[in-house]
Amino acid sequence: MRLLIVSTLDSDQPFGAFTRPFYLGQYLAKQFDLCQLGLNCASVDYAKSTSVGSRSLSAYVHKIQEYITEFSPDIIYAQETLPGIAALIAVTLSRYKKCQLVFDFHTLSAFEYWTRLATTTNKLQEFKQFIKTYLAQGVLLFANCSIIAASAATVKMIPQWYPTRLNHNIYSVGNGVSEDLLQAPFISTPDPYEHLRPAKIAVVIAPKTYQFPTNDMSVDMTIQIAKYLQYQVEDIHFVVIGRNAEDLISSLPKNITFIGFLPSRSDFIAHLVHTDICLLPFPETAVAGGARNKALDYLAVKKLVISTWEGLRGLEEFRHQEHLLVTGYAVEEFANTVKEAVTNLQNYQPLVENAYSLIQSKYSWQSMADRVAEVFNNHIK
Repeated sequence: MRLLIVSTLDSDQPFGAFTRPFYLGQYLAKQFDLCQLGLNCASVDYAKSTSVGSRSLSAYVHKIQEYITEFSPDIIYAQETLPGIAALIAVTLSRYKKCQLVFDFHTLSAFEYWTRLATTTNKLQEFKQFIKTYLAQGVLLFANCSIIAASAATVKMIPQWYPTRLNHNIYSVGNGVSEDLLQAPFISTPDPYEHLRPAKIAVVIAPKTYQFPTNDMSVDMTIQIAKYLQYQVEDIHFVVIGRNAEDLISSLPKNITFIGFLPSRSDFIAHLVHTDICLLPFPETAVAGGARNKALDYLAVKKLVISTWEGLRGLEEFRHQEHLLVTGYAVEEFANTVKEAVTNLQNYQPLVENAYSLIQSKYSWQSMADRVAEVFNNHIK
C-alpha cells in the first residue's frame, strides 16, 4: 500500500513535533511504499519526501493535492491539527475517493489551552487559541475517519470534550525511543561535563518550541530549583540543553549552565549518557504533552528520572518508586528530592533497571510502528 505521512516535521528542529513522524515513518517505510510531507524533510533519507516550507494552510493543501495526483496514496496519515485539516480539505477538493484518511492527535490541544487559561498573561489570546483548536480538532473528529492518539489519556479525554460516539475508531499508539538511545548506555564516549566535575550533573532538555510555552515553564522551574539549592549543596550542577542563557531575562545562579541546541545526534546522546540524573520539572499548568519524548529518552539511556506528575502525563505505566521518582509541584519539594537522590544514587539503580526493561519491551519505535501498521491493515476499510 502507498502511505503518505503529512506532518509539521522540521529538520531544522529535530525534536518535539519532528520525532513522531520521523521515527514512525522510518519503520513504516519497511512495510509501505511511503512518502513524507512536512515543513522541512531534508533529514528524511529512508523514503520519498517533499517539503512544504511554510505553516500556511493553503500551502499544505496545495502540496497534498499535488501528491494525491503524483503519488496516489491508499492512506493519508495526517499528524497534528494543521496537517489534518489540510489533508481533509485537499481530499475533499480533489474528490479523491481511493484513499483513507487517518488523523494522529499528539495531544488534545484545546485541553492544553484551557488548562493554562487561568495563569496566562494574555487571556484573550489564549481563549482565542482554545476556541480555534477546539473547533479544528472537532472537525477532524467528526469527519468519520480513524484517529490514532499518542496516549491513552487523550483517547479517554476525547469523549469528555466532544459529544462523539466514535470511540471504536480511536486507537492509542504512544511514542517510542530510537535504537541508538537503547544502545547508548553501553558505548564509551568522552565526558562533555568534565569541566564541571566533581559535581553531579542534573540535565533538563528544554528547546524553544513553536507556539507552546511548556518548555519555558520547565526552564523557569529549573532556575528556581537551582537557586534554592545553590547555597545548600556544592556538588550538584544543572545543565539545560536546547537553549542559550542569552534568551533569558532573569539572573542565573552559578550552579546552572545553558549549552544551547546540540545539532549533532552523537553529541546530544553523549550529553545524556554522561549525566547523573534527568529532570522533568513541569508545573501543573504546563500541560506537558511533549514531555513524553524527553521522559522516554532519559529512561532509555538508563538514568534516574525525577518528574512532577504533569511531566509524566501520558506515561502512566511508569510509576513512582518503581521506575522513577515523582514529586509535587513545589520548588522546595522537587529540589529536596534532587538533593536526596544525588546523595544516594546507587540506591535507585533498581528503578533505573526496571524502567530500562520496560522501555526495551514496549517502547521501541519499531513496536509503535507495528501497532500503527496493524491499525492500517486490520481496521481501515
